[in-house]
Amino acid sequence: MKWHFDDFIYGSIDGAVTTFAIVAGVMGASLPAGIILILGFANLFADGFSMAVSNYQASKARNEFVQMKRRQEEWEIENLREDEKEEIREIYRDKGFKDELLEEVVRIITSRKKVWVDTMMKEELGLIEDSKNPVHSSISTFVGFNLIGIIPLIPFMIFVLIGTELNSEAFLYSVISVMSAFFIVGMIKGKIVKKCLLNSGVNTLIVGGGAAIVAYVVGYGLHLLIG
Repeated sequence: MKWHFDDFIYGSIDGAVTTFAIVAGVMGASLPAGIILILGFANLFADGFSMAVSNYQASKARNEFVQMKRRQEEWEIENLREDEKEEIREIYRDKGFKDELLEEVVRIITSRKKVWVDTMMKEELGLIEDSKNPVHSSISTFVGFNLIGIIPLIPFMIFVLIGTELNSEAFLYSVISVMSAFFIVGMIKGKIVKKCLLNSGVNTLIVGGGAAIVAYVVGYGLHLLIG
């Protein structure tokens, strides 16, 4: 099993945002902690599974598309060799190569079939083969979604276990913990993409906080209308 941290981060952010949005919305509607846990865990596993399956299907479809285009280029090189050679010549002429240097570049590239196909895939079609395994990508997404997504529910689980209904205090701890998770996940994302860690953490915190505020306002508004 090979972990893909980009998929893990993607799942982590989405898991934290959607689960905390549910917590905030239910709190806004003044519903009991049991309802928060039921809706939270239902979302956690159902949405996490859905994201993982979607990631798998998307990754698999892209890999299949790239392989199909590669087979097409291989056929064209075998059967339309001069046309494909002229395409290589045009590509590198546009890059500024000319005369003897251009012809030497064309000769070198077209002398090896794999290099020729790779060049056509990248330069003509803009496609780069992805070595990621779709199964590993989907598992990374699912684990990230559930591992970080459960954080907003932990305070309510603890309060239910100790037999208290202090939802407001549990919500406060949930806010603190999930905001910390947003910030840390954002910093990890920033490290992976080589961006400023502080800016990445703050941006992720803003996105998650915005989703939570919207959910809380909607829940509170519905509570006033229905109640």
